[in-house]
Amino acid sequence: MTRIPVPARVLPGLFAAALASPLLAQQPATPPAPASPAAALGLYVYPAKGQDAAQQAKDETECRDWSKAQASNAPAPATTAQAEPAKQVPGGERIKGAVRGAAAGAVIGEVANDDASEGAKVGAAAGTLAGGHRTRKARRDQKEEAQEQAAEQAKAAEQAQADAVKRGMAACLEGRGYTVK
Repeated sequence: MTRIPVPARVLPGLFAAALASPLLAQQPATPPAPASPAAALGLYVYPAKGQDAAQQAKDETECRDWSKAQASNAPAPATTAQAEPAKQVPGGERIKGAVRGAAAGAVIGEVANDDASEGAKVGAAAGTLAGGHRTRKARRDQKEEAQEQAAEQAKAAEQAQADAVKRGMAACLEGRGYTVK
């Protein structure tokens, strides 16, 4: 292979010419064709009575709008599972913790320095704090669980609404002479 020497002052000109080449120039991107309302919902629509594309687009838009109006006016679907009543956070955790702490503190205080009453005081204080911590944690866990359930219910309601719109649109289009799958 033979190399042809190219002067350094020519290289910038060749590079600019190569970039200006129509082969390297970017073609303007053509915008994607707008999806039909039926295709956006995952429906396949066939004009069974010879409807043209303009008529089909008009019918799809009208049926989508009608279906959305019907779905928003419909009552919410009944759920099969009833919501279970909220669990109550057990009460008295601070008192229980104080009693347990006092008992443990009395034993430790007696063994450590022959003073059960001082150990009981320290243990009761520590038990009260521990009981309060357990109560706060139980409430926090309950709140998080309620938020998760609310999010799941909202997602299910949104999916039910989308399904209702899809079914309504299919029924409307079938009534206008289209085959819908």
